[in-house]
Amino acid sequence: MRVKITVVGAGNVGATTAEYIAEKELGDVGMIDILEGIPQGKGLDIFQRGPIEGYDSKVFGTNDYKDTKDSDIVVITAGLARKPGMSRDDLLFKNAEIVKEVVENVVKYSPDSILIVVTNPLDAMAQLAYKISKFPKNRVIGMAGILDTARFRTFLAMELNVSVENIHATVLGGHGDTMVPLARYSTVAGMPITELLPKDKIDKIIERTAGGGGEIVALLKTGSAFYAPAAAITEMIESILKDKKKILPCCVYLEGEYGINGLYMGVPVKLGRDGVEEIIEIKFNQEEKEAFNKSVAAVRELVEKLALG
Repeated sequence: MRVKITVVGAGNVGATTAEYIAEKELGDVGMIDILEGIPQGKGLDIFQRGPIEGYDSKVFGTNDYKDTKDSDIVVITAGLARKPGMSRDDLLFKNAEIVKEVVENVVKYSPDSILIVVTNPLDAMAQLAYKISKFPKNRVIGMAGILDTARFRTFLAMELNVSVENIHATVLGGHGDTMVPLARYSTVAGMPITELLPKDKIDKIIERTAGGGGEIVALLKTGSAFYAPAAAITEMIESILKDKKKILPCCVYLEGEYGINGLYMGVPVKLGRDGVEEIIEIKFNQEEKEAFNKSVAAVRELVEKLALG
């Protein structure tokens, strides 16, 4: 039987994710949305690219969760998008209602699936999905750090005028203004960026990275980022389905790691066929630890608002 991947939400992030999955032939893709005709139309459009681009993945759209039955992976992108001036926190309660309903349907029709949560505010939504689904923690994963790291790598490449492929970086913590880009663990062809850039420039790049999503929202005026988020989701799916065991920053449930208990946070993990196969702990200096703890406090505040503790 072919791998089946369901993308919940046929907006820009969901549809682009479905497109990338199909292009890489990671499995057959179903898009589901409450809007009638939208997932069906976009699904058919993506499917019809197959003969031109040379992929055989089947892509379909639906409004009925029965059609998503027995999915191997379910990606949750459904929710309200940020608008200019809107913080991720503003989305909290409305998107919590949406995610709760989605997860209940996922549990009903795909009880053995791996859940990838993308809806914002991401860390709190991942924790909500974990609580509602009652899935093992290795099968509920938030997508955040890969996107944040990609932004950090892009801005570093722009500043240094080098290939993005030469840059390896790490961004931990919550997905928002308190994220923690770790300059000390970021390199250009193996050389620490702290040896190549002065601290003031690194600090400006870190600040721009933390506001990376908001910068795009402000430019678009009526939407938010979707190309890079979709690519980040697809990298996670590929690492899981191909059992690549990539080390990627993801939002996962911590039980003692980094001194944190009972909270979803962005940290490096090994992603393989079982989902999260290992949480990688790295050592912080005092400045990094303080920044990480600040991020933890911001995420915990959201979780407590939803009474998920």
